[in-house]
Amino acid sequence: MPPNTTIDNRKIYRRLLGYIRPYRMAFALAMLGMALIALTEPLFPALMRPLLDKGPLPKYRSELYLIPLALIGIFVVRGFLTYFTSYTLAWVTNHIVMDLRRQMFGRLLTLPTHYYDDQSSGTLIAKVTYGINDFTSAATNVLTALVRDSLTILVLLAYLVYLDGKLTLIALAVGPLIVAVVRLFGKRLRAASRRGYSAMGLISHILEETIGAHKVVKVFGGQRYEAQRFDDVSKEFRQAAMRESMAASATVPLTQVASATALAIIIYVALLQSADSHITVGGFVAFITAMLMLLSPVKHLTEVNAPLQRGLTAAENIFGLLDQPPEEDLGTTVLPRVRGEIRFEQVNFSYRDAQRPALHGVSLHVQAGQTVALVGPSGCGKTTLVSLLPRFYQPGSGNILIDGHNAQSLTLESLRASIALVSQDVVLFNDSVAANIAYGGASGASESDIIAAAQAAHAWEFIRQMPQGLQTTVGENGVKLSGGQRQRLAIARAFLKNAPILILDEATSALDSESERQIQSALEQLIQGRTTLVIAHRLSTVEHADRIVVLDKGKIVEQGRHDELLSMNGIYTHLYRLQFESVDSRDSNA
Repeated sequence: MPPNTTIDNRKIYRRLLGYIRPYRMAFALAMLGMALIALTEPLFPALMRPLLDKGPLPKYRSELYLIPLALIGIFVVRGFLTYFTSYTLAWVTNHIVMDLRRQMFGRLLTLPTHYYDDQSSGTLIAKVTYGINDFTSAATNVLTALVRDSLTILVLLAYLVYLDGKLTLIALAVGPLIVAVVRLFGKRLRAASRRGYSAMGLISHILEETIGAHKVVKVFGGQRYEAQRFDDVSKEFRQAAMRESMAASATVPLTQVASATALAIIIYVALLQSADSHITVGGFVAFITAMLMLLSPVKHLTEVNAPLQRGLTAAENIFGLLDQPPEEDLGTTVLPRVRGEIRFEQVNFSYRDAQRPALHGVSLHVQAGQTVALVGPSGCGKTTLVSLLPRFYQPGSGNILIDGHNAQSLTLESLRASIALVSQDVVLFNDSVAANIAYGGASGASESDIIAAAQAAHAWEFIRQMPQGLQTTVGENGVKLSGGQRQRLAIARAFLKNAPILILDEATSALDSESERQIQSALEQLIQGRTTLVIAHRLSTVEHADRIVVLDKGKIVEQGRHDELLSMNGIYTHLYRLQFESVDSRDSNA
């Protein structure tokens, strides 16, 4: 439950007004148009009063044409003002939505890695899409109703006071009851809306998982399980929507009954006054007409409660994302080109809610241009150690130095510009081959440089055979390519970046034997003159590394060259024998 919904709403309103500020002139014009529309509301009942009070129409036959012309004029003016205000308000709203989307996406680009560890991408997508849609509805329809209908009610009430103050007091008596009903059901609407948002996030999450893993679902027969998961969250969303619908549906008839009761009392009192000649026929008709015209804006105001609460809930989610702290970047030092010397000094790190530290007292010195392999059993801390280097995570204690500079003192842009990464989980974008190789800071690279990088990665041979060559679209995450082709594009990306520090996380894991032989020579060329950290599970790929570091349970337990480690007869020797016994067994079975 929120601590204080009223206070939270005020904060949300103030923040939304901040987004209106750049478009305040257009917004002010829209509000002026709504005010003018409201001012035209009493004109119709005002025309009726003299028409009825002046007696039989034949005496005023020469003036007959004025009344229909006035009616046409009123509705022409109202039509123009309605179009103008609707268009202007839509223009303002769409600009605000665009600004919010840009801010949300910009914040997603700067959020720390641990935030993504705790959030499903489906939930984040729902905030940017589903949340923005509800916010748009609230910003246009709700705002229009609140401003235009509120002004209409005020203007009609003023006209009613002018006609008969006593009867108007009866109409005003129902006001507090309507406000109480709206506030009561507003709380229920907000609670149901929050549940709906949570369920929609889960729906997006399951959709994304199932679509991305459709082959696994099919092979392992997971259709029934996934269908049940989707059915459960769909039911939860339906229940939340029904609770919201119940509250919204009850609001309108209750307020209408209250308004009708007030109207009935007013008609009765007005008839008594008319019988006693305290009110003219024209005044009576004008008053009743204005009262009937009040029912429509009152009904609209009660109907906006549901989309208003959805919009406020959407704003809560939007601002909740925007208020997430970005990656910490307190560094001020910019290094134009590092040599590549890396030093880890008593580094400790623990993941959130982890039972034991991922790294404990790790100290490691990597000289510039040296190739160091990190090996060890799964979960020993290899990937965690290299993830600290580009500051995807912050160490709990200890220091990481690059060319003698503390990594924390370097700007993130400067630090990451010095590092290239080739991961076993290849990431490609649904764009052209050229755009995937010349990505980010290398986006301005010439075609000749892109081709040279592709040739160095042994990727040019299959690229030039594609229908459109470098301009061929690779599909979502490179779905149109083989695993080896995707990996070689990632390696070509690293070639083009030409960073002094290189991280290879099982860079040949997705390659077949033929491709691996081709790529090993390319990698040997790539690491020349660069400081390279290699995460390896297949020990045969790192036998020629300058140094091999063995980790176990977050600690460095052995390090040295391949032959030195084998002579120690320790963990490395055990891992090496296990792998080659497995290879020999497969060869003999073949």
